[in-house]
Amino acid sequence: MIYNPHNYQKKAYNYILSASSCALFLGMGMGKTVITLTALKDLLPFFKKVLIISPLRVAHSTWSGEITKWDHLCNLKLSKILGNPKQRQAAIASDADIYIINRENTEWLVEHEKKWEYELVVIDELSSFKNGKSSRFKALKKVLPKIAKVIGLTGTPCPNGYTDLWSQIYLLDQGARLGKYITHFRQRYFLPEKTNGPIVYSWRLNSNGAEEIIGKISDICLSMSATDYLDMPKLFENYVKIDMDEAEKKLYNKLKKEMLLSFSEGDIVPQNAAGLVNKLLQCANGSVYDEFGNVKNIHCRKLDALEDMIEAANGQSVLIYYAYKHDKINILTRIKHAKVLETTKDIENWNEKKIEVALAHPAAIGHGLNLQEGGHIIIWYGLTWNLELYQQANCRLYRQGQQEIVIINHIISAETIDIDVALSLKAKDNVQKSMLDYVKKEVNQIKNIEK
Repeated sequence: MIYNPHNYQKKAYNYILSASSCALFLGMGMGKTVITLTALKDLLPFFKKVLIISPLRVAHSTWSGEITKWDHLCNLKLSKILGNPKQRQAAIASDADIYIINRENTEWLVEHEKKWEYELVVIDELSSFKNGKSSRFKALKKVLPKIAKVIGLTGTPCPNGYTDLWSQIYLLDQGARLGKYITHFRQRYFLPEKTNGPIVYSWRLNSNGAEEIIGKISDICLSMSATDYLDMPKLFENYVKIDMDEAEKKLYNKLKKEMLLSFSEGDIVPQNAAGLVNKLLQCANGSVYDEFGNVKNIHCRKLDALEDMIEAANGQSVLIYYAYKHDKINILTRIKHAKVLETTKDIENWNEKKIEVALAHPAAIGHGLNLQEGGHIIIWYGLTWNLELYQQANCRLYRQGQQEIVIINHIISAETIDIDVALSLKAKDNVQKSMLDYVKKEVNQIKNIEK
């Protein structure tokens, strides 16, 4: 296929070529893979070796798929550093233009490659390095002095707030803009929010924090959203509230207040506050794991609502996102013709509209998959606190090429923690949108000054 880039894709391509290191905050579905590969093709002569770090499923198929798809990229040789250690070592030793590895093996690669010859590194889904304490961040940090250029790609740079930015920007400039230590970053731009004595559990931006942070990083970050540049499909969000009966509410409230539900064959006993939150989410969905890992069924209200929604779809394909294994089992038991999306063939069948009801966990399907050809209706059976997973999962259908209005349904148990999760996702989304808008505004101001 001949590549005829949009103007925004040309802009992003030129940005990659001109910047020493940079981050592209590109909305999902904007073609960041083909943009980056086009730039890499022209940058290859200037760097000893090129490495891409990406999510596993994306490393397996998405990058190689783009290479075979476009005429101008078809001669690129890609070596996949995947599989067992022996297979990974063989991939490293092979002659290729570009090497790709899944992010979980970043630490292994750094330990294995003592000389480290990868002078250009692309981090696909840069936000997966937002935790400065993670082994993958610490490993990559060790070899940063040997890397001449880093390209970070993500559509969700700060899913949990501005504190997510420090480690991502550090991988681009080794601390030149936001500081070499996250403690200094927090002290300069944030104020303690939730504390217990000297221990700080969460931070909030000070009055000038957002503006100052964006001013520091705008020269190496390009922000573009799909709605600004593409003819995106219309989006409709729907929240379907279900009510438990009095007996079911009583069980939920007892668990919430006493952190205990007793059953003859095993109790539900959260060990701490985090465990309680998890159990309450399970309970809101209808089933809870007891102390022995067995499932206790509390209600089937969400299953009833799900069945009604599938019937209302009247044969149109539906993609359901579940949260827990018992959710998946309950759904498959009730909806006999539902199919879990697990393999490449399952994805093909979905896009060919051979699957009417598809089931997936957002963590397994969140990055790099194009599912818009198979349907336009999403049902969240159980929500996630993770904004990045939530947005990525939605954008499997809400993306360029979608021909229908995308409908995102959320089944919410009334008067439960479900409400808190939904509100939290909205609040985090507002923070991220403001950050991306700030970057765009700052870049435009710089351009106006230069004119």
